[in-house]
Amino acid sequence: MRRRPTEIKDEDRVIRDAARSRERTMNRAVRLLAAKPRSVKELRGRLLEKVWTNEEIVDAVIAKLKEYEYLDDERFARDTAASKLRQKPQGRRLLEQAMSRKQLDRETVAAAVDAAFEKHPESELIDQAIEKRLRLKGRPESREELKKFYDHLMRQGFGYGLIREKLSQLPDAPPAEPEE
Repeated sequence: MRRRPTEIKDEDRVIRDAARSRERTMNRAVRLLAAKPRSVKELRGRLLEKVWTNEEIVDAVIAKLKEYEYLDDERFARDTAASKLRQKPQGRRLLEQAMSRKQLDRETVAAAVDAAFEKHPESELIDQAIEKRLRLKGRPESREELKKFYDHLMRQGFGYGLIREKLSQLPDAPPAEPEE
């Protein structure tokens, strides 16, 4: 895991040649974006880690990258959300948590999550997660195994009501409610 850099104060920044600093900042930005897509705020933070640049230069570089369409938070959020659902079936709650770590505003995250679940409905994703769990662990034979199954699906971010509905449809599953 990457360690968090200490904040560099403006008076500690050393810019001897503004043109060279802009060029270095642009090259670093392109390398960072080539490694993986990033939000504007993520990229800004990474660029400001260096003492040879400042906010004015970073803002100019980010504006140029937006002009070239290398940076677009809405597209980044939509692509990231859809990609996460393709990689691993997960519920809305888990996807929203993952997206909130991308330093995007709430409206952008909400729109991206909604768009992702339009393409991949949560009911289909939970079916995939259940199939995989059944393939790996087999059908739950006891109440304890059923509880572990519930817990597993809850950790995947699926809602309780959806889990209950889907697991009650499993043939030969123990009853979903405790017997009294």
